[in-house]
Amino acid sequence: MARPVVPLSNKDIGYLPGDVESKLDPYMQPLFDNLGVIQSHLPKGDTNNGNPVARLLEEKKLVISPLAYIRGRSLVSIYFIVDEAQNLTPHEVRTIITRAGEGTKIVLTGDIFQIDHPYLDTYSNGLSYLIEKMQGQKLYAHVNLEKGERSELAELASHLL
Repeated sequence: MARPVVPLSNKDIGYLPGDVESKLDPYMQPLFDNLGVIQSHLPKGDTNNGNPVARLLEEKKLVISPLAYIRGRSLVSIYFIVDEAQNLTPHEVRTIITRAGEGTKIVLTGDIFQIDHPYLDTYSNGLSYLIEKMQGQKLYAHVNLEKGERSELAELASHLL
């Protein structure tokens, strides 16, 4: 799993204290939040399972990483989820997808109405570009979710603000 590092209010991560990992942790935290939600919905009856999300992380079967380190990689036989893809440029989306090796599936998620990148908009972002360019290709599918899942308040704010 990965996501772009796009700071709110365009504050660069350099101002954060600590090493690279501690600087990136706040940007990766939403992925851990979502894994926590998934974990809370798993059946409680199987005590032999322990914490399957923690186990996957420990065994490195689930890896969370910033997209900044993808250039030059070849991703073979993995399921790669890119969150917040609306904050990517078309060039960045192309860079990500061209890393796919045999057996790899790539899923880009995002909301083109929640762009935080200062130089992108609903039409110029990488997710919109991908949707436009890949329509009709046999290796491509697109799902448009119509309703938010956070809360009634978040849904109201999305429509009114």
